[in-house]
Amino acid sequence: MKILMDRLAEHYMRLHPEIAIYVEAGGTGSGVNALIEEQIDICSASRLLSSTETSKMAQKNQTVGYFTVIAKDALSIYVHPENSITDLTLKQIKQIFTGEIRNWNEIGGPDQEIIVYIRPPNSGTYFYFKEHLLEGEEYFAGAITVPTTSRIVQLVESHLAAIGYGGIAYGGNIIHTQVNGIHSTPDNVRFDLYPISRYLYLLTLKKPRGPVQNFIDWILSGDGQKIVEEIGYISILPSE
Repeated sequence: MKILMDRLAEHYMRLHPEIAIYVEAGGTGSGVNALIEEQIDICSASRLLSSTETSKMAQKNQTVGYFTVIAKDALSIYVHPENSITDLTLKQIKQIFTGEIRNWNEIGGPDQEIIVYIRPPNSGTYFYFKEHLLEGEEYFAGAITVPTTSRIVQLVESHLAAIGYGGIAYGGNIIHTQVNGIHSTPDNVRFDLYPISRYLYLLTLKKPRGPVQNFIDWILSGDGQKIVEEIGYISILPSE
C-alpha cells in the first residue's frame, strides 16, 4: 500500500505545494500504534482494527477511530513464471502456507520443496491472510518472513520453487495465479468474483478536518481514483 500512498501524496503536493505529506512504511500494525500515540495524522490500513487495537485506542484516545474506504484490492498468490502450477484452490493455498503441503509434486508440479515467503506480523496483509486464508491457523514454521511485498516479488522471481503473496498491483517477472480457477482481473475483483478481495482504508482518530479532510476528499475524487487505478488497484467509484 505504500506505493499507492507515495503516488497519491506526490500528486497532491504538486497541486498544493504549501502542503507536506510524509509517507512511511511499516505495516498496518505499526501505523495503528503510531496513530494511537498521536505520532501521525493518518494511518493507511489494509484491514480493520483488531479488538485489542480498538480497546487500546478507546482507552487512550476516547475514540475507536474513523475509517474511510479509498480503494479495493485483492491478494494475489505469486509463483515463479516457470512453475507449471498457475491455478490454486483456496484449500491448496491454506495447505501450502500452513505446511501441510511441502513439495510442488503433491499438487502436480515439479519435484521441489516449496519455499514459502510471508509478510511480518505487523503487516495488515499478514493478518488478513491468516484470518481469511488460513482460517486462523498458524503459518508454516518454515516460512520465511520478508519485510515488504516488493522484496517478496524479487525473491519469487529468483526461485523456481518459491511462493508468496501480496497485492494485485505488484508486477515483475512473476505469475499471479488463478484462485479457484478465477483470475484477479479488475472486473473480477470489483464484482467480488475473485475470492480474495478486500478494501483499503485510511484511518484517523476522529472525523478528519482541515488539510487532512481535503487530502482524503481529493483521493476520493475522480482525479485521486484515477491514480488508484493507474497503480493497479480498483477504484471505489461506480464503473462507467
